[in-house]
Amino acid sequence: MGITAPRGTKDIFPEDTVKWQYLENLTKKIFSSYNYKEIRTPIFEETALFQRGIGETTDIVEKEMYTFEDKGGRSITLRPEGTASVVRAFLENKIYGQAQPTKYFYIGSMFRYERPQAGRYREFHQLGAEVLGADNPAIDAEIISLGIHLLEELGLKDLELHLNSVGCPKCRKVYREKLMEYFKPYLEDLCSDCQDRYERNPLRILDCKADRDKEFMSTAPKIYEELCEECETHFANVKKHLDLLGIDYILDANLVRGLDYYTKTAFEVIYKGLGAQDTIFGGGRYDGLAQEVGGKDIPGIGFAMGMERILLTIEEQGIELPIDDSIDLFITTIGERAEEEAFKYLAKLRKADLKVEMDYLGRSVKSQMKTADRNNANYSIILGEDELDKGVATIRNMKSGEQVEIKLENLVEEMTKRID
Repeated sequence: MGITAPRGTKDIFPEDTVKWQYLENLTKKIFSSYNYKEIRTPIFEETALFQRGIGETTDIVEKEMYTFEDKGGRSITLRPEGTASVVRAFLENKIYGQAQPTKYFYIGSMFRYERPQAGRYREFHQLGAEVLGADNPAIDAEIISLGIHLLEELGLKDLELHLNSVGCPKCRKVYREKLMEYFKPYLEDLCSDCQDRYERNPLRILDCKADRDKEFMSTAPKIYEELCEECETHFANVKKHLDLLGIDYILDANLVRGLDYYTKTAFEVIYKGLGAQDTIFGGGRYDGLAQEVGGKDIPGIGFAMGMERILLTIEEQGIELPIDDSIDLFITTIGERAEEEAFKYLAKLRKADLKVEMDYLGRSVKSQMKTADRNNANYSIILGEDELDKGVATIRNMKSGEQVEIKLENLVEEMTKRID
């Protein structure tokens, strides 16, 4: 067998890329209406960015990163998520010196060494939004509503918003002690990963996916009941602004997200029809991240959506996206002279902003018409010796079958009118 795509990656062919393009274009349209601007960051970064930003004790850093040493001896990692890179770019280029807040969105590939399954790949695609330079709870509600707006515009239904506050370093210290006290009697019953997390970062236990550990979660102390006054006020205002927008939510005390940089607000939107991989998008506030990667104390909040999971959910819910993959014209030719003339008109019609194709394989008229059908052509232009002698082209409406003759000198103008 020849060379194949690496495990956990996927080729995306035209019949599917039209769906991806629709999602990307809708994202740009909606995010722009909220005044978010697109940012593009490198696919690889210094490994230290993710170690310091995401957290040494997270599964991503410990088990899932694609890390290698380049020819200069530097440790480089393919980005496993987008936020750390956006914050690094914001700090490195001193964007904090401009008027704030700064609103960004991104679309791109991420990489994690995970077990491939439905909706989860080793190279996967995310779209995300980030707001830097604002700690107003209204921004938290806005960015949540932004993500929900996109999903609703796609026609997705039966979604649940899960909401939590993971507090700040001050109230997390108190909560950490209570959590360790709670889990201590069950320590030997926890999975080996959680036994390790117990000392290093007990909040990570709440993020465990092992079935054997889930029975201990329901009665664990709830962090939103242990918040300091500042975090409690912030969380109350986030909920108030979600109420103002008419967005329902479920308080989820075990929602801590898989990254250590989160503070205060944490959220996920899930669709249970996807089974174990039910999170469509998630995110939260990361007020300490900029300092953690060596910058100023700048508040931030963001989310990321898995594009594969969005498209999987669209398919699961039987949603037909309004995609038009048709072409305007297919030029059918009879004879060499007609082929040469058609080739010239092909260029003229394309320059008039029409989507046009012709046959390059010398097939019969019948085969060319079948090709026009396969390409979802709206019209076919038939050009042969007789038409050239008369200075006309035969135009066929591929849906109605109606045929008319028009002068070749008026072809571009006439077809532009018909397509419009």
